[in-house]
Amino acid sequence: MRTLEADVAIIGSGPGGASTAWALRESGARVLVLERGEVLPREPENWSVQAVFGERRYRTDETWDDVDGGPIAPGVHYVVGGNSKLWGTALPRFAPQDFEETGHADGVSPAWPFRYADLEPYYEQVEALYGVHGGRDWGVPPRRNALLPAVGHEPPIAALVARLEAQGLHPFDLPVGVDLHPGGRCIRCATCDGFPCRIEAKNDAEVAVLRPALATGRVALETGVRIERLETSGDGTRVVRALGTAADGPVAVSAARFVVACGAVNSAALLLGSASASHPGGLANASGLVGRNYMHHVTSAVMAVDPRRTNPTRFQKSFGFNDWYHGDDAYPYPMGNVQGVNKLQPGMLAAAKRWIPAPVGRFLTAHSVDLWAQTEDLPDADNRVLLRGDRIGIRYRKTNADAHEQLLARLRRALRRAGFPLVLIERMGIATNSHQCGTCRAGADRASSVLDPLCRAHDVENLWVVDSAFMPSSAAMNPGLTISANAVRVATESIAR
Repeated sequence: MRTLEADVAIIGSGPGGASTAWALRESGARVLVLERGEVLPREPENWSVQAVFGERRYRTDETWDDVDGGPIAPGVHYVVGGNSKLWGTALPRFAPQDFEETGHADGVSPAWPFRYADLEPYYEQVEALYGVHGGRDWGVPPRRNALLPAVGHEPPIAALVARLEAQGLHPFDLPVGVDLHPGGRCIRCATCDGFPCRIEAKNDAEVAVLRPALATGRVALETGVRIERLETSGDGTRVVRALGTAADGPVAVSAARFVVACGAVNSAALLLGSASASHPGGLANASGLVGRNYMHHVTSAVMAVDPRRTNPTRFQKSFGFNDWYHGDDAYPYPMGNVQGVNKLQPGMLAAAKRWIPAPVGRFLTAHSVDLWAQTEDLPDADNRVLLRGDRIGIRYRKTNADAHEQLLARLRRALRRAGFPLVLIERMGIATNSHQCGTCRAGADRASSVLDPLCRAHDVENLWVVDSAFMPSSAAMNPGLTISANAVRVATESIAR
């Protein structure tokens, strides 16, 4: 068995793990990041629609089980940088109200154990780290430090934004993390959202966060190491080592502090799979909540088609609007967010809808503006991650489905008024889990949470969880910036002390 040693062992290199490593780079601790995957190669296939969407070249080939259905092909990527390598770079803050208890159509979104003001200085840090561009914002408090200039709208999107404003709506500049400035690498291409960046102009967790941490020489990275179990001391109060496998055989990792950042599903699975005499229901699971309250947003892809006009836009992810985020006079419950997504290309549509004739697909994608609608998914203890032998199982039922339909109805009406007579909607299902969260919620009460407000396990004194598993609620905005900001907060205020 190969043995590795560190002061802090971080399991996972996505936004949570990478940001923790970055925050600890000057702490004096020996930090080791463990990643089950490898560095995603820079190759022509990075920008190939067929390779990325048709062949799913970079997605895992493992399947999970829908407990109430069949196998799921999850939308996850086991590479250095995690899912951020293929994210669309949307890096908005959550609103202050997202940290407070909020009533929804299907129930209550719980308050977080800390507030927006507690996270605000760390939002500032990671916005600079990820090089976030923005302009007109959607309602978060004024920043102390301005974002980089907005990426701007290409002419067809600028025209749509103007037509939305004419209806009394309030589009804003979607905050995005790309290397777009004089001398920067970004070329505002059509292969950003959903693709790896071949020229590394996308500020993902590897490029923007982990590499600067590694460059200090005080953070190390081991790839190809899959951690399968955490072992504790005899009394169960401390993790003493992590056990896993690599290409050359079994691996044991010894450390004084362990940080789990595998993604909300895999982090829960790791803790559940680390059951012992001291932790018979799974590690850090005295509350019985590890794996429960699984959320991933209620989402739909929307194509607004105008047969009279083509849309040659390349970088479409430049705007969003939240006019119905907190409800309206006709429907007083929160409905969610709308934002532009990567410009849909014929091969992407063909991969998702193989029954559509190719000429029809080419016409639709040439004449469409493409959007993403997302509604807050509420925590439900019956929505959960389970272990079924050595396989991951998911039990999930949508919450707030009616609120999402209300959002879609308003969006459809606004798009038709903006000149798009054909609005096509695809409602996403259980396999669309890129915003997964909630499986190890943080809270002050150990009976109703897994982690304390600084994301340390209530039951294990040297164990933290810093990916989206900590989130008590999902809000209705992309979680990447909040994951990174919270990881820096936890590393600074707890792990490093």
